[in-house]
Amino acid sequence: MTVAIIDYGSGNLRSVAKAFERAALDNGLAVDLAVTADPRVVARADRIVLPGVGAFGDCRRGLGAVDGMIEALEQAVIRGGRPFFGICVGMQLMARRGLEHGAHDGLGWIDGEVGLLVPGEGLRVPHMGWNEIRLTEVGSVHPVFAGASRNAHAYFVHSYAMRDVPEGEVLATVDYGGPVVAAVGRDNMIGTQFHPEKSQAFGLGLIARFLQWCP
Repeated sequence: MTVAIIDYGSGNLRSVAKAFERAALDNGLAVDLAVTADPRVVARADRIVLPGVGAFGDCRRGLGAVDGMIEALEQAVIRGGRPFFGICVGMQLMARRGLEHGAHDGLGWIDGEVGLLVPGEGLRVPHMGWNEIRLTEVGSVHPVFAGASRNAHAYFVHSYAMRDVPEGEVLATVDYGGPVVAAVGRDNMIGTQFHPEKSQAFGLGLIARFLQWCP
């Protein structure tokens, strides 16, 4: 199995790669992992991971600046049906648009937009640290989340979040002065606002199930 983790100048690539290596090893999975900026490698990969740290617009420009990368993603994920995992801003880029420091087009794979968090009284932005994940009805039966603890905690670092997502595509929420989208999914694609690579056993379990997922 080949797994491409996309390097487009944004994302904590080392920790993501280490987490995928650990999840594969712990579950006896033979994985050929490539951290790559080569769209040809992405186009051939069995599974694709898009990390992201920073501002939506910067990440979108960085992804678009890699010649042929967006076309390779469209070919592999949308037309080819290859399993895809977006992490943090990598998940946000799946949306129709982002509203961080202006309006920026996303990939348009999820019909939602990314806007500034509006937390409840006494809560700060950025939302940073461990919080309990609340699986939706759809999320509780999704193969990547199935078997996860109902009171699992994950690690978040973000100031913007996806919103106005179709109900059937929200896999999990987190309470931060109200429900905030924590994970989305459609067809062969999933995304998490939290960082599975920093979420210890819960995150490694998600990664392992993604590596075994056959949508």
